[in-house]
Amino acid sequence: MGEDIETNGGCYCGQLRYTVKGLPLLSAYCHCTLCQRLNAAAFIHTLHFANSAFAWTRFEGGEVRIYEVADKPWKKRHRCANCGCTVASYNAKKDEWSVWGAQLDRDNAGKRMNLEKLKPTAHTFYETRMVDIVDDLGKWDGYEGLSNRLPM
Repeated sequence: MGEDIETNGGCYCGQLRYTVKGLPLLSAYCHCTLCQRLNAAAFIHTLHFANSAFAWTRFEGGEVRIYEVADKPWKKRHRCANCGCTVASYNAKKDEWSVWGAQLDRDNAGKRMNLEKLKPTAHTFYETRMVDIVDDLGKWDGYEGLSNRLPM
């Protein structure tokens, strides 16, 4: 995993909490239509971690709703039953968890913890974007390094 860092996050109300250890396998701004529709956002900061790096620290049986994506049943999204926040997603095909940058813990100034080590390195699924982003990050038609880099 590389670096020995630990990052915590969870839903808005605090009923669901998790910790991730080490650096992510992927950290990117995702523009896929699934993320757009399930998170009601033009794009999200997604971080992918190996199953062994992810652990629930607060996961109460009646406080979570698990949604199995209909056309991708290997993906299960975990949402807080109380505040409705999508907290994490498990991909059984890859044995990986995805968490979202907006749910990572913040310091007293409101900045995300470990941001410099976890910041996005690319824009993924950029062809289905809702907005154009002007920055120095690579734009990919799928996952960074595993698909075509788009000319920008």
